[in-house]
Amino acid sequence: MDIDIIELSKSSAKFVLTGTNPAFANGLRRAMIADVPTLAIEYVNLYDNTSVLYDEQLGLRLALVPLTTDSDYVPQSDCSCGAVDGAGCPGCEVSLRLDAEGPRMVYSGDFISADPKVQPADEKIPIIELKEGQRIMLEAIAHVGYGRDHVRWQAGVACGYKNLPTVVVEPCPACGNKIAEVPEHSVFMARSVENLTEKDELKCVKCGNVRHIFDLTDPTLNVVYDQRTFVFSLESDGSYSSSELILKAADVIKGRAQEFSDILKSL
Repeated sequence: MDIDIIELSKSSAKFVLTGTNPAFANGLRRAMIADVPTLAIEYVNLYDNTSVLYDEQLGLRLALVPLTTDSDYVPQSDCSCGAVDGAGCPGCEVSLRLDAEGPRMVYSGDFISADPKVQPADEKIPIIELKEGQRIMLEAIAHVGYGRDHVRWQAGVACGYKNLPTVVVEPCPACGNKIAEVPEHSVFMARSVENLTEKDELKCVKCGNVRHIFDLTDPTLNVVYDQRTFVFSLESDGSYSSSELILKAADVIKGRAQEFSDILKSL
């Protein structure tokens, strides 16, 4: 199995996974979406709320504010509290306070966290606009959870893949030459075959005859898909960097495979 990184930033990534099968590729995708432990606000203690939002509406907005997740809060298999997957574990939670008065817009950066390592991933997420005389004062309790249980814990917000498309070039219809200038695979990694443009072309090096890849009716051009090569694209909500999200998803798959192996060995 080989991995080629195409793009990598803090919030997004694109890479090519070669030498595997659809089952593993889909398992990695699902792990990034549903199985990476993430911190999110689950409970809210409201002490004052004179804003236009009901308490429940305010709680829903706070739950979807992504928080940076430190490894200290990721539940371990030997957690002393005995909680399942860290749920309800006092060592796997953190408190954030919010106290604001109008008139002003309240942003996620107004939270004061009990742990400096756990902060809103983006400080400019608008929470509510307070008018003159309005106030909110609350304590938000963030717990570790998983995307499979609720979207608030979904660290991977846009994870997908497709098989790598390639162009099979037949001999040039103008001169019969079999050599053509083939564009790099980056053409196909950037977008689907259906969205190719006139700039994506093959040019015969002998006679200069141009054949457009986007013209799928051309019988001399055949688009095929590599069933063992996958182009992945993903975005993180900010709980983890994109590289951390990929590595943690891989660790989830590795841990489950090891657990299955241990069970088989014990039989």
